[in-house]
Amino acid sequence: MTNDSQLITNWQVVAASVTGTSHEKRSQPCQDAHCWRLLPNNVLAAAVADGAGSAALAEVGAKIAADTAVEMLCQEQELLPQNDREWQVFLTSALQAARVAVETEATAREVAARDLACTLIAVVATPELIAVAQIGDGAAVGGDSAGNAIALTVPPCGEYINETVFLISPDALETAQFQVRWEKFSHLAVFSDGLQMLALKIPEGAPHRPFFSPLFKFVSSVTDGEDAKQQLESFLRSPRVSERTDDDLTLLLASFSS
Repeated sequence: MTNDSQLITNWQVVAASVTGTSHEKRSQPCQDAHCWRLLPNNVLAAAVADGAGSAALAEVGAKIAADTAVEMLCQEQELLPQNDREWQVFLTSALQAARVAVETEATAREVAARDLACTLIAVVATPELIAVAQIGDGAAVGGDSAGNAIALTVPPCGEYINETVFLISPDALETAQFQVRWEKFSHLAVFSDGLQMLALKIPEGAPHRPFFSPLFKFVSSVTDGEDAKQQLESFLRSPRVSERTDDDLTLLLASFSS
């Protein structure tokens, strides 16, 4: 997480990644990662990555992917794309940079790129729009002023329940999801696949409004960022969540007040 306390912004952001109970039992690290930055002109850049459970260095790949994607999204924020095609090119460059960074790290460590395999969701949100690119599972959900939860991306449905595409997969960039919504959103949620069964109606991927409503209300009322992050971590570790998923969990919440 990166935030400049001197930056005047209408965004409030709270994000957390916690180790799933299955990983805790095996003394494994959290293989999820997230990163976000607030930029001038009320621009939010964020990313969530989920390391593959079968990858030996999944947590390394996830962190590198999330950090690199946000870094790339921030480089040209003063001249944002003006149409859907430009946004796809812009977001693709962030995905490509993250992929190259992961592959470079694998080469430096003298391991296969698949040892750092992860999914990746990259988001840019402004007062006028939300643009999302996604490789693999997890999802992004927007919230409007009327309290509706709106799917921005949908987890891909493979033939097998745990089947997904990773950033280092040969067809990752060709099969990536892109979505640009040219409308005002009050809220944003980005999360890894560990929360899918709680947050979405599967298999259609429609957001479960009772899940998001209290979370959007929570992020709207944040006054202390560190305290809010601790509260979010407590929620992700609560029996309500842990009894339904044993996976690592990442949830990034944002609220915009005009």
